[in-house]
Amino acid sequence: MTVVAPEAPGEGAPAEPSTPRAESGRAFRLDPAALAPFAAAAVAFIALFAPVMQKLASDWWTQPDAGHGLLLAPVAVWLAWQRGLLVPFTERQGNVPVGLGLLVAGVLFRYLGALASELFTMRFGLVTVVVGLVVFWFGMRQALAWWLPIAMLFFSIPLPTLIVNAIALPLQFKASQLGAALLTWRDVPVRLEGNVILIPGQRLFVTEACSGLRSLTALIALGVLTGGLWLRHPVSRLLLLAVAIPVAILVNGVRVFLTGFLVLFIDPSLGEGFMHLSEGWLLFIVSFGILASAAWLIGRLEGRILPAVRHAS
Repeated sequence: MTVVAPEAPGEGAPAEPSTPRAESGRAFRLDPAALAPFAAAAVAFIALFAPVMQKLASDWWTQPDAGHGLLLAPVAVWLAWQRGLLVPFTERQGNVPVGLGLLVAGVLFRYLGALASELFTMRFGLVTVVVGLVVFWFGMRQALAWWLPIAMLFFSIPLPTLIVNAIALPLQFKASQLGAALLTWRDVPVRLEGNVILIPGQRLFVTEACSGLRSLTALIALGVLTGGLWLRHPVSRLLLLAVAIPVAILVNGVRVFLTGFLVLFIDPSLGEGFMHLSEGWLLFIVSFGILASAAWLIGRLEGRILPAVRHAS
């Protein structure tokens, strides 16, 4: 047996084409000139919206009705980071017409809100410009892929005062009615006058803070977040939102009932202060537990129904 050594390049065997290292790493290097438009956009964005962002962060920290933004805004950034870009940065394809339209609309919202001293409009313009930048640079597919972070940003904006006033009063009446009905069920003499519950020796006034609007807003946002993370079909996510609204209202009615029960049978001081606040937080955790259980149940049903529908089709 004769062993033949392989021919060296240049001695009858063609040499393999070699790729320089610079070529293989070209896709991972960013040209500073290509980053210049992003830097200019960032500077313009900060110059335009810095006062809006500063006021929004202050309201998150100081206003109870806006405190959920401290959770939702970081969650939105984290979700966008986890989802990442659909295509590499150097291969992006933006949608210039739609993105430019959103940018113009966002800037108009910013200035119209400033003229009317309306914070919600300015903050809505802030989020609109963020979406416009995403569409302008990376296209509609990327914006759709980031729908959940974008939704969290919108939910982090406190509702305008006009809407709060329109919703809070009906919720106060509903909480008063549910609380009075539960007290009557427990054989407590009750007389209801609007949002004032009269029990022996005490008057319970269901204020705007006790209307359940805060828990309703936060629970709807958590419903969108939970549905986006756990559920796959839009119908399932809408069903979860449909569950979140009555859960928030019912649990707030239970809170009014517990307050009246504790005030009447234990100590009138339990109707306010730290214990009253702690009761609200505890019942909100109960609300989220119910919502999470509903999401789990809908997810199980989704896991059985969707494969059956696909198989039938």
